[in-house]
Amino acid sequence: MTKRFEMAIFPLSRRRFCTALALCGLAPRALAGEPAPLRLGLTPVFLDDQSRFLEAWRLYLTERLQRPVVFVQRGSYREIVELLAQDQLEAAWLCGFPFVKNERRLRLLAVPLFQGRPLYRSYLIVPAGDTRTETLLDLRGKVFAYSDPDSNSGFLYTQHALSQIGERSDRFFARTFFAWAHRKVVEAVAVELAQGGAVDGYVWETLKRFYPQVTAKTRVLEQSPEFGFPPFAARASLPEADFAALRQVLIAMGGDAEGKALLAQLNLDGFVPGERGLFDGIGRMARQVEKQP
Repeated sequence: MTKRFEMAIFPLSRRRFCTALALCGLAPRALAGEPAPLRLGLTPVFLDDQSRFLEAWRLYLTERLQRPVVFVQRGSYREIVELLAQDQLEAAWLCGFPFVKNERRLRLLAVPLFQGRPLYRSYLIVPAGDTRTETLLDLRGKVFAYSDPDSNSGFLYTQHALSQIGERSDRFFARTFFAWAHRKVVEAVAVELAQGGAVDGYVWETLKRFYPQVTAKTRVLEQSPEFGFPPFAARASLPEADFAALRQVLIAMGGDAEGKALLAQLNLDGFVPGERGLFDGIGRMARQVEKQP
């Protein structure tokens, strides 16, 4: 099921009215002189239940870009990439895996800094009450939860780890399912709907910080090597001026009090331009998994 973030709008200003038209699918250019909204996609890499934060972030970006900003949420990475390809979004917060797979149609816009670095890990988690499971191998024949088939931390890394021992997910586990959000993977493992799960380490650590009652029911069994943090990517056809303006505003967030406060709510330290090489490891894993019979 797909969903789109809908914000409460009161017709108090021309800019807010224009944003309301964009959300309703009406042409914002109908208002002469009003810039078209900048549409930013959010995927399961983003934590759920953050509507108040999203509105504050939207207003922050709108003020600094001097144009309306609209957040568009979807339930999978694939849906967001399709919207980017159709020029229905200007940019989106993606995972490194769909970025690598679609990089001919995308441009690296900015990479978040987590714990001071543009890197993160995949976590293999099990229920907290499971004290016997020691490695991935101990989950043979168990039920396993993935986040999204286009997620690096929530799918690809586990596929690669299994391929290194000559196994495949459909043979190794008794059953697997997609939870379609990292938080939902944590929750599924916490209530033992699954005996194991693959999750974004940043999301698990952020849940631990803000919602410790959720992660307390799980245990981190293994951590992957470091990978490039899920990036912001722009569609390749985005005009250079729009690309540069959005990148500048994201990178500047760490330089003012309001931006720092928003970053703190994201459990991030800032944004940097990033380099394509951050995602080389993900690309290598994807190629190796594709070759597996």
